[in-house]
Amino acid sequence: MSKYFNYFPKTLYTADEVHADTITQLTTRFNFTEDFKNNAAVSYEYDIQEGDTPEIIADKLYGSSERHWIVLIFNNIIDAQFDWPLDQRTLISYIDEKYSANANVGQSGTSWSQSHIQAYYKIETRTTNSTGSALVNKVQVDANTYANVAASSQSILLSGNNTITVVISKETQTYYDYEIETNESKRTIKLLKPEFAAAAEDEFRSVIA
Repeated sequence: MSKYFNYFPKTLYTADEVHADTITQLTTRFNFTEDFKNNAAVSYEYDIQEGDTPEIIADKLYGSSERHWIVLIFNNIIDAQFDWPLDQRTLISYIDEKYSANANVGQSGTSWSQSHIQAYYKIETRTTNSTGSALVNKVQVDANTYANVAASSQSILLSGNNTITVVISKETQTYYDYEIETNESKRTIKLLKPEFAAAAEDEFRSVIA
């Protein structure tokens, strides 16, 4: 991280008429265009593994942990702690601490999160018999609507003896599952291919300086 900020421009900061310091302009920003990041010729998808950090990925992929900024900027990650998936142990501790205020005496925050509903869903699944393909529409509803959703299944006859089977179901999501799902949603990122790392670094230096 230290070398990353070495590239940033400096400015003179005057605290008063006597004292002046040279400081780094940390508000300076550099980014890749969305078209560039979405170009399959220069990038690919990667699933973050347990224990991966931006520094570890940069070291493996680009030959230096100091190039971790490429991983972060390429994915618009501002907060490397919470915009990055937490490892399982840290995630459970985070959940326990986050929901501890809601828990009853003698109950952990994790236990509370596992036994309380965060969201209610109505699910409509349409399956075509000729292709076997299923179209699922999952809609979040309030508790009253959820209570009145009746599970059902019906077949609709189409031309050519084809049918569509419509199944109505419902499900809930606990706060615990919500946190797990949110954490997992951060796991798939895009990485700049290694052969473009040096050019990206040169561009970064020319823009940021």
